[in-house]
Amino acid sequence: MNASQAAAAPVTNTGEAFGTSGYRNYVIISLMLLYTLNFIDRILIGVVAQPIIEEFKLQDWQFGLLSGFGFALMYTIMGIPIARLAERMNRVRIIAVSVILWSLMTALCGVAGSFIALLVFRVGVGIGEAGLTPAANSIISDYFPPRSRARAIAIYTMGITLGGVLANGFGGPITEMFSWREAFLALGIPGVFFGLLFLFTVKEPPRGYADPPTTTKVEKASLKETMAELSSKKTFWFNMIAAAFVAFVGYAVSNFQVAFFQRAHDMSIADAATQIAVPLGLAASFGAFATGYLTEKLSGKYPNAVAWLPGWMLIACVPFYWIGFTTDNLGFALAVLLIGATLHYGYLGAQYTICQGVASPRSRATAVAVFLFVVNLIGYGLGPLAMGILSDILMSADLASSQFAAELTSDICKGRAEDLIASLGDAKAQACLTASAEGLRWAMVYIVSIFILTGALYVWICRGLQEDLVAKMN
Repeated sequence: MNASQAAAAPVTNTGEAFGTSGYRNYVIISLMLLYTLNFIDRILIGVVAQPIIEEFKLQDWQFGLLSGFGFALMYTIMGIPIARLAERMNRVRIIAVSVILWSLMTALCGVAGSFIALLVFRVGVGIGEAGLTPAANSIISDYFPPRSRARAIAIYTMGITLGGVLANGFGGPITEMFSWREAFLALGIPGVFFGLLFLFTVKEPPRGYADPPTTTKVEKASLKETMAELSSKKTFWFNMIAAAFVAFVGYAVSNFQVAFFQRAHDMSIADAATQIAVPLGLAASFGAFATGYLTEKLSGKYPNAVAWLPGWMLIACVPFYWIGFTTDNLGFALAVLLIGATLHYGYLGAQYTICQGVASPRSRATAVAVFLFVVNLIGYGLGPLAMGILSDILMSADLASSQFAAELTSDICKGRAEDLIASLGDAKAQACLTASAEGLRWAMVYIVSIFILTGALYVWICRGLQEDLVAKMN
């Protein structure tokens, strides 16, 4: 069956996987690779945070706006209309065009001459990235039957953490060898090639192919009809709220993580990225995959494992994060943060599995888009901004309690360390650097505490999950 035949085929619910096992593996690995590129380009700005803050003399809240809300606004606004196109048009083409667009915008970030120009290109990255996940989730649901989707989605979502690993693994050293500008160019341009490769090698599957034969076959739903369908699914909305605040914390921490270790532990950007962020990304990737695998194994006996397993893991990760951000022992900090990251990122497959599972095939991509609209607006849009605001507030409080309270402000304290020493002298410069580090440290501690509430909400979701699911996992 070629791509055109697949696209023209009527919706036929077979309950079977689409294509050969080897080809399905190629498709899911390809989607994971694109999601990896998606997050490389999304996360890279967090890797090079400190050089950008120092070059443009930004407050932390301004960087939070740049790295979070500037990207998330158009990402969320464009998500739903692109998802509506994915319900009717060729999803492979939508994904390919999106990959090429965001890759070009990422490369342009490397030539930005001002804070405003960088913000505009970040908006462009957000527009491009909006086209991937709704269409990818829809394709996955047609290639894989319900019993296999948790693992397939877990593989796909490994792109989130693998993207972070590669963004740090290459972005930090490139920035230290050259500058943050070359990092954007080197990591943005390859996406154009991979977008074209996906376009010419992946088949568009028949819609609803892998759903059980008993699944009701209906006409495509309008946005109004999709919202009406979801309105009675409490699980969808509580999953969305929980995922939004997990993302709020996750993006807040990841966007300032490298900067924190540069400030608090006096690490170079290459060392902070490769020695801290890369291992944490690998641990997060392992956590996402392992939890998806465990969910598939446990769901036969415990149908609600998809919700309670990540819920308890989110609660359990909090003390490890607290210790990791407050200890001055770098090795111990990394050890406990590795455990925290493994537990934290187990929720990734669950959020999409639940979101897909409660929506019918006719509205699945739109349901994912609505879900992502809220998750990314709250999570990516407000998380880094909140972290930046809180960091600035706590930094100002630290300065106010120092011996230089009458002379130093957060504005005066922005810039490269060597420039601060030259303009303020050693003592005042050190007061500035200490306040910057401590402000960010305690902002991290306070914000990760939100995981306790989100974990509890995932556990609570179990009460109505089975009633709302369209296709049972067992």
